[in-house]
Amino acid sequence: RELTMSTAKGAKIFKTKCSQCHTVEAGGAHKQGPNLNGLFGRQSGLAAGYTYSDANKNSGIIWGDDTLFDYLLAPKKYIKGTKMVFAGIKKPAERKDLIAYLKESTA
Repeated sequence: RELTMSTAKGAKIFKTKCSQCHTVEAGGAHKQGPNLNGLFGRQSGLAAGYTYSDANKNSGIIWGDDTLFDYLLAPKKYIKGTKMVFAGIKKPAERKDLIAYLKESTA
């Protein structure tokens, strides 16, 4: 299956900025952060077997393109009290590429 350019760029971004704490494949392990399989359309704080912050569990966010785009800019501002220790991705194009990759890899 052919990767689109943005998905390929997103895979690179995931590898360098996200993979130390997250996995994407079905049945993948939780690391410091939760496995992201099935992320799109799921409410935050609900991946089975992962201990989330109350802030994340109680946020009521449903993950999709728009919520991820805003969240990935500055996670600690988007969910105040999250335990995700990631500064965020400032460049909109990088966030879009990452979301394209996540959409495909976590489905």
